[in-house]
Amino acid sequence: MDDVWTCTGMQGAACAFLTLHVVHLYTFSRTSMQPLIDQLLATSPAEAIAASLGLAYLLLAVRRNLWCWLCAFTSTAIYLVLFAQAKLYMQSALQVFYLVMAIYGFIEWRRGRSGDGEVLIRAWPLKMHLLVLGVVTAATVVNGWLLARGTDAVAPYLDSFVTWSSVVTTWMVARRLIENWLYWIIIDALAAYLYFSQGLLVTTLLFVLYVGIVIHGYVQWRRQHVRQLAAALV
Repeated sequence: MDDVWTCTGMQGAACAFLTLHVVHLYTFSRTSMQPLIDQLLATSPAEAIAASLGLAYLLLAVRRNLWCWLCAFTSTAIYLVLFAQAKLYMQSALQVFYLVMAIYGFIEWRRGRSGDGEVLIRAWPLKMHLLVLGVVTAATVVNGWLLARGTDAVAPYLDSFVTWSSVVTTWMVARRLIENWLYWIIIDALAAYLYFSQGLLVTTLLFVLYVGIVIHGYVQWRRQHVRQLAAALV
């Protein structure tokens, strides 16, 4: 009987400990997640639409579908206003460039296709990447300094880096350069942090998702590029 009592007592203590632990985790999860839930519920319809179209753009771009540029144009027009309201001035200005690139990208992708309609993929040599790194770094330092001194911009240097690197990388997408996906991994991760700091939660979650998608995009484009080279299409 003593052994049975001891065993039962130990099981009861363990059960009580696990119960308290589960209750603690449940309470902590509700407390920590509630601000995120509140922000999601407070998300404006405009931001939700822009985020959805942005996601559609990226998924279609992975498939090299021309309709991705229509989604990009519409999403960009909405974000131009949202970022200006959030005092992310460089991000807002960037949307003007994106509008132009959406038109240019559609024309370039339509023109840069094979006989059977497949969008052809290109690649850059190392010296071009080094040149881009130098230009983006210089632009970030100058632009960040100007924003810090002359405006009430939030995170001026990070905002500037995301802006100028996005300018180059968007042009790379329009030009069908495969390395654009590698650039976007870093840019999207930094942009997610920037947007989260300004309470744009849906957009933050979108850019976190982007990181996974762009990795997939690089794998897909790489596979297609190898196949195109083998078939002497480029």
